[in-house]
Amino acid sequence: KELILKKAREVCTCSHQTITTFLCRLFPVLDWLPHYNIKTQLPGDVISGLLVGIVTIPQSVSYSLLASQDPIYGIYTNFFCNIIYVAVATSRHNCVGSFGVLCLLVGQCVNRHLRLAGYSDGSALLPGNATSTSNGTGACDRSCYAITVALSLSFLVGLYQILLGVLQLGFVAVYLSEPLLGGFVTGSSLTIITSQMKYLLGLKIPRHEGVGSFILTWVDLFRYIQNTNICDLVTSLVALAIIVPVKEINDWYKEKMKAPFPIELLVVIVATVISHYFNFEERYKSAVCGHIPTGFRKPTLPDISLFSSLAVDALPIAVIGFAMTVSLAEIFGKKHGYTVRANQEMIAIGMCNLIPSFFYCFASSAALTKTLLKESTGTQTQISGLVTSLVLLLVLLWISPLFYSLQTSILGVVTIVNLRGGLRKFRDTPQMWRLSKLDTVVWWTTMLSSTLITTEIGLLVGVCFALLCIIFRTQRPRATLLGRVSNTDIYEDQATYKQLSSIANIKIFRFESSLYYANKDYFKSVLYQKTGVNPVLLAAKHQRVGAQPNTETGNSRSFLGTGFDCLKQTKERAEKPPADARPPSIDMHTLILDCGAMQFIDTVGLSVLKETHHDYKKIGVQVLLANCNPSIRHQLREG
Repeated sequence: KELILKKAREVCTCSHQTITTFLCRLFPVLDWLPHYNIKTQLPGDVISGLLVGIVTIPQSVSYSLLASQDPIYGIYTNFFCNIIYVAVATSRHNCVGSFGVLCLLVGQCVNRHLRLAGYSDGSALLPGNATSTSNGTGACDRSCYAITVALSLSFLVGLYQILLGVLQLGFVAVYLSEPLLGGFVTGSSLTIITSQMKYLLGLKIPRHEGVGSFILTWVDLFRYIQNTNICDLVTSLVALAIIVPVKEINDWYKEKMKAPFPIELLVVIVATVISHYFNFEERYKSAVCGHIPTGFRKPTLPDISLFSSLAVDALPIAVIGFAMTVSLAEIFGKKHGYTVRANQEMIAIGMCNLIPSFFYCFASSAALTKTLLKESTGTQTQISGLVTSLVLLLVLLWISPLFYSLQTSILGVVTIVNLRGGLRKFRDTPQMWRLSKLDTVVWWTTMLSSTLITTEIGLLVGVCFALLCIIFRTQRPRATLLGRVSNTDIYEDQATYKQLSSIANIKIFRFESSLYYANKDYFKSVLYQKTGVNPVLLAAKHQRVGAQPNTETGNSRSFLGTGFDCLKQTKERAEKPPADARPPSIDMHTLILDCGAMQFIDTVGLSVLKETHHDYKKIGVQVLLANCNPSIRHQLREG
């Protein structure tokens, strides 16, 4: 009791040092900002922030389209996220904001709720929805309801992520393996490309959701292909022909170039000017962004009535968001030699979703392409994020109305081009197959299920299948007989290494996995196979052979009586058991089980070891255990 009270006092002590430590852990900027070197670090941060900001402008607008939002909300999202992440992140290189996969998930969720609320594509205020409000103060049209759903979803996503970080559950990210995430990103990229094709062709087709939406969208694309808007198609092809080669050149010469050429922004500017002066909207019926307001809107509250229907949708978005953020932070932290706290990163990205939800923002996470750009252009700290936000602030205050004539087909091209990284993972599958066939199967399973079923179900299928693969690996692990390396005390696999010497009448068996209920039967079967001795069958043969003379002897006595001893002996000699009924000989007297690879043994595994010891003992073979770790030795003693 006294010990508990002492610990409680230590935890509850509120000293100046405790408060300072707590604030520095919650807001890492308080720790590194006082040591910021303006001369050496500021130039790299400014250059990197400017370049990332330039790239973020077209991506913000294009990803808004993917999330079924007006362009201004994508700019809001990237603006607020960068400011908040500066204060709470431990990563120096992560760039947060709109991310294609998350925007896809947000868009799917928003469209589903729009249909449930009675809004159709392109509808404004529908009868019966006039009472729907974002703040409870007025009528809400389709755009208003879409951002209401998105910001409420972002609030829940941030809440989940903060709770996971506070509860120190950062380890959850390890269950999303690299092959699983790679397959999911590729599958999501294919889904995103499919969803953007209607903008490239200028087609007005419904956005399908749910199982089979990928196939249904392509069916509709070919069904209405005759309605293609030639202006949008030509614009898209020209933009692709310009952007893709330049992006490839940027990748090829990124080590020689101080910064990549901002071809996307240049194409967006030129396309906007051409569309404006040639009046593509009225002359060719080309879809454009329309009016983008300037400035900021008053903060709003999430719609609590939507929480029950959004709670499940927010979970995969939260998991994917923190998994991408933590993995990128750890990659670049390791590369540049600084420590990243996974749980703090979860809290950071959670705050980047929770707080901006009050300012009309949708869910975000660290983005791979912008993080790579940020790192390659010499960023030193998260001050570069503030510079990026300043660039976006200029757009918000003055520049955004100039994008009125920007065609949505150009935004679709920008989105598709930025998914090249996900599609390139197809090229890695042959090497992955050579390294690990199971990892390759996980990749393909996750990719196909994410594409052909739904994105959320695809992630769930990938996680479940990856866990099953782990079980499969431990259910049928490698098992070997060991031989001794000449003139040493080293023992290796006899099937792998040649010229290993065996010890006469002793066999050493290694089971390269923990022993538990799922592999107990395999343990026995492979042990009997490798040693060539099945103690159960041998014991049964011993019993049959031993029983035959006793039975025959008893019968002789009862039938012949005691006065025919000579006849009885003659009969016994005449009825000598055949050779196959004799007790078989065994070429070993000791079996050593190498337990060095066993991390744990459950109660079923313990019972199997007992049975093995008992069965071999019945046929005269001694069983010894070697290389048991302390926990296994404790279990053996207790069991």
